[in-house]
Amino acid sequence: MSTWNHQILETESHHHRTLPSRLVLTFKTVLEMKLKMAKEEEKPNQSTPLIIAMKGHPGTGKTTLAHSLASTLKFPLIDKDDVRDCTLSLQQTLLHTSPATASSLLNQLSYDVVWQIASTQISLGLSVIIDSPLSRRAHLDRLLQLASSAKARLVIVECKPSDEAEWRRRLEKRGASDEPSSSWHKPCTWEELERILILSSSAAG
Repeated sequence: MSTWNHQILETESHHHRTLPSRLVLTFKTVLEMKLKMAKEEEKPNQSTPLIIAMKGHPGTGKTTLAHSLASTLKFPLIDKDDVRDCTLSLQQTLLHTSPATASSLLNQLSYDVVWQIASTQISLGLSVIIDSPLSRRAHLDRLLQLASSAKARLVIVECKPSDEAEWRRRLEKRGASDEPSSSWHKPCTWEELERILILSSSAAG
């Protein structure tokens, strides 16, 4: 039995006040989704862009799954960490002027870049996969707004570990093996992750 639960949270763009229902994600589901989209594309002027948004804390396997989905569905993948990785020099500069807010400012900037890139791709008629923790209500609301304004179908794939010991092992193994240039803003220990979980729970309301 897998130690990772992958769930689909699917919503129509106009249902922006409530969280959608949950379904178990299987590759059969993905293939059925792809076939349905292919049939829609055969009809002129009736193709609806799809946003697949990953959701989950670090170490839950969402990036691995996002890469697999992007490869299978041939969708552009927009990874928030790719943007955040590029802000190291800005972080170092801001630490001298605004040490208390540097990380939060650049994290929000990374999300803003992701939303803008996704908006551009969707306006071109492309479906996209967005990889981010999506742990704050403000980010979820922004995603729902994006889908609504673009009249796009939105599917949220939530990755949740059912085995905490395996989650911890996976996280700390990744922290020990990652290159510093790509992991400087990610939790590398269980204690760091626990602090993130506390902050996330307080900001989720």
